[in-house]
Amino acid sequence: MKLALEQISPDADSSFHILLTPQLSDVFLWHYHPEYEIVFIEGASGTRHVGNHMSRYEGSDLVFIGPNVPHLNFDYGVRTEHRKVVVQLKENFLGEVFWQAPELAAITRLFERARSGLSFYGATKQAVGQQLSQLAGLPSFERLLSLLRIFQQLATSTEYTPLHGQAVASAYNLNEQQRLKRVHQFITDEYARKIEIPEVAALASLTESAFCRSFKRITGLTFTQFLNQYRINQAQKLLLMDHTVSEACFACGFESLSYFNRIFRRLTGENPLQFKKRHRQEPP
Repeated sequence: MKLALEQISPDADSSFHILLTPQLSDVFLWHYHPEYEIVFIEGASGTRHVGNHMSRYEGSDLVFIGPNVPHLNFDYGVRTEHRKVVVQLKENFLGEVFWQAPELAAITRLFERARSGLSFYGATKQAVGQQLSQLAGLPSFERLLSLLRIFQQLATSTEYTPLHGQAVASAYNLNEQQRLKRVHQFITDEYARKIEIPEVAALASLTESAFCRSFKRITGLTFTQFLNQYRINQAQKLLLMDHTVSEACFACGFESLSYFNRIFRRLTGENPLQFKKRHRQEPP
């Protein structure tokens, strides 16, 4: 039973589709579609899982995802009152020739960068999020112009983080979705302690070798790589809250400070202390 491919059609009076706060907090929807997707969620903290990237967002999130990149619904597990706007559009939603206009060069480059997913922060997230929240109430022509202005803002912003997602190679079946859901929840609950692969394989009702093969095929990462990525993201949040490097290391399940520093540098391009100093004046 294939559930992964989401079928999307433009709204009746529009060249794209808008969803307003779909009630999916109890639904683990690991899915993909050939459309681009902009997601803004406010009043919530949850999981940002795009392709082989997994992290947490706090308070709000703004993400632009390219075609066929698998992702989890951003409101999964959210229990607070929140607002969510989702805009879905085909790559050529305004026609092929339209994008060849020189005035749209920056937006064209944005769409290329978004193929692997982009997360926006700071003033860009606040300003674009407000505009997205007003989009559905505009007349159709004004709605289109507003969307193009949003793209231009995103295209010229430097306040973004690449998510490095990869397009899906094959659909996922129901059993795989359920396994991934259990592993997701397990990581969220237990990342602060030592986790062994046999324990997670048993949770997924698979042998260790079968679990490792399945997990790598679905996420593009080994389980250890995936877990380390989540832990480093949590450590970044602790560092921004002025915890020491040692506190962040051991609070996020790392047993060795040298290993923590090595993985942190590998995933972020800088060591934890450099990260902390760099963001003191400009938090992400």
